[in-house]
Amino acid sequence: MGKVRVRPETGRLQLDFPYKGKRCREQTALLDTSENRKKVELLLKRIEAEITLGTFNYRSYFPESKQALKFESEGANPIQGRTSNAQPAQTSEAISFKDFAEEWFGENEVRWRRSYRETVRGTLDKHLIPTFADKAVDQITKADILKFRSSLAKVPGNKNKESLTATRINHILTPLRMILNEAADRFNFSTPYRNIKSLKVARTDIAPFTLDEVNRILAAVRVDFTDYYIVRFFTGMRTGEIDGLKWKYVDFDRRIIMVRETIVMGEDDQTKTDGSRRDIAMSEPVYQAMLRQFEKTGKCSAYVFCNREGQPLDNKNVTNRVWYPLLRHLGLTKRRPYQTRHTAATLWLGAGENPEWIARQLGHTTTEMLFRVYSRYVPNLTRQDGSAFERLLANSIHPIATVATLPATTRGSKKKATMRKCDQVDSASPSSEL
Repeated sequence: MGKVRVRPETGRLQLDFPYKGKRCREQTALLDTSENRKKVELLLKRIEAEITLGTFNYRSYFPESKQALKFESEGANPIQGRTSNAQPAQTSEAISFKDFAEEWFGENEVRWRRSYRETVRGTLDKHLIPTFADKAVDQITKADILKFRSSLAKVPGNKNKESLTATRINHILTPLRMILNEAADRFNFSTPYRNIKSLKVARTDIAPFTLDEVNRILAAVRVDFTDYYIVRFFTGMRTGEIDGLKWKYVDFDRRIIMVRETIVMGEDDQTKTDGSRRDIAMSEPVYQAMLRQFEKTGKCSAYVFCNREGQPLDNKNVTNRVWYPLLRHLGLTKRRPYQTRHTAATLWLGAGENPEWIARQLGHTTTEMLFRVYSRYVPNLTRQDGSAFERLLANSIHPIATVATLPATTRGSKKKATMRKCDQVDSASPSSEL
């Protein structure tokens, strides 16, 4: 087994490990700190795992080392790997799942949003590491994964639910799949996650408000929240987007709201996706609401909608103390505030707006979701299914394609008269040819 040492002359960390019956010592450029020691220990474990699996390439780790040249001059293949059909080595000396998971997390956390980083960290600590812990990463089998997934189905869920939902189980398994696939690629073994499909998740129906319900809500809501909900209902902004909206992103001259930031777990963060970074056109009600709001908070806070201290609204507090009591008071079905976003989409569609424009307003990169999720609500909003097509035909189609509808009292006599006229024409045809 290798060790991490410190060279007294330099105070820098050194790797000390056996390879091909020889003692190898390689110095790093890292000083002896607790953080650097952890990094070097993870590097040493990776080297030892590759030596065990037969995939270690000395020069790839230490390109300037004299040891690398010595091993090559002895005629040894620098990469002594297994054949493609070889099985992972059965040894406890291979890197453990816990160590590799920590290394994987450290390599990837820099590219994740804070909320996702904390979600993955929680999944590792609560589910994955306690289950697989010291098991060698190349010894985890497909059966182990399926057994783990089955055990998750027996874990009690939130809000007194008997078990975790299929969505939550899939989210827990996602980091596991990523870790095992990365380990398989790095250490040259077949990933055990192959052909394991995600659990089927039941499609959730949306429940947008009708325009009448929107008017009732706006008429009954607390005065200090009227403009807040006007903006929510008629822009389709997500909760984090509207709560994190700052005045510097409101352009009154061009009548647009620039979505550039969002609130995640009480802190400013980047938008959900690149497509979420967008400009929303302000309709007249939204424009007037923003003007009124500017008089209230424009000079005392950086945020458009804020509390008395000028800080962003607490969405849970607003939901539980304003939104849900309001729905109960109006006798409306309990719905999440996110349904205001769905309401904006259905109202835009019902008004006949261009689907591509609607997609841009919502921050969608395509119109697929509009037609898949929202389009079925359009007939209920317009009550004019097919009327636009009727108007098109009435104004532009050739008269020969139109058929007059006859009154019931004259339909029979008109038909007989038409038949007699046709008979006369037919009988007259031969003589006219003569």
